[in-house]
Amino acid sequence: MRITVATYNIHKGFSHFKRRVVIHELRERLEGLDADLVFLQEVVGVHERHAGRYHDWPRKPQHEYIAGERWTEIAYGKNATYRDGHHGNALLSRFPIVAQENEDISAHPFESRGMLHCVVQLGERLPDLHCINVHLGLFERGREWQVRALCERIRATVPEGAPLVIAGDFNDWRHRANRTLVDQLGVVEVFEAVKGRPARTFPSMMPVFRLDRIYARGLAVVEAHVHCAFPAARISDHAALAATFETRPRRAPKRAGA
Repeated sequence: MRITVATYNIHKGFSHFKRRVVIHELRERLEGLDADLVFLQEVVGVHERHAGRYHDWPRKPQHEYIAGERWTEIAYGKNATYRDGHHGNALLSRFPIVAQENEDISAHPFESRGMLHCVVQLGERLPDLHCINVHLGLFERGREWQVRALCERIRATVPEGAPLVIAGDFNDWRHRANRTLVDQLGVVEVFEAVKGRPARTFPSMMPVFRLDRIYARGLAVVEAHVHCAFPAARISDHAALAATFETRPRRAPKRAGA
């Protein structure tokens, strides 16, 4: 069975430099990727001031609006709360989400961050897939602590043989988090596996930095693509990433004496 995963920092539904609301174009863009699982960062759950100011602001939370009828399962992790509302990470899925937990990994009081851990039921003969959606901080010392927290959570809560996908905005422009995750968790970064190095994703109009990543374990990487071509460059300051995997059937338990 093949599944496609996408990750996208949607910049709270605004274009680069917040010049205009682009949540509608962004929804169309994500629908075009035809992913089974979509990891979203900087998703606005509620913002009363924007809702009153912009006539085209969705009436639903952004993750529900983007999901529409295409992704029937939704998980949202609220990371930052302020006077007018809140935002965080979200997972959209075509498969049942059977468990979810959002962990606060804020390293500074002025930078709210979280990781959303969901368990997705792929099918009767397939093992459950663990999905962790992250948005790490801008400061390297804080990211180091956040990566340690991510590794500790995976060791504590994800069975060693269970398939795992970690995706999101890592802000890891010096590649230190990348080396730690690969060495300590045994994951592969999908673009390194397919193309030899992580994809350039920021800024989307002329990508230079490799900030957004998809890591996997227990899955075979089939292909990976970065989506930053026009008109996507006008939608978010990040490019979107997508990867396709081949899943492995659940191993049958050994019979006694076999």
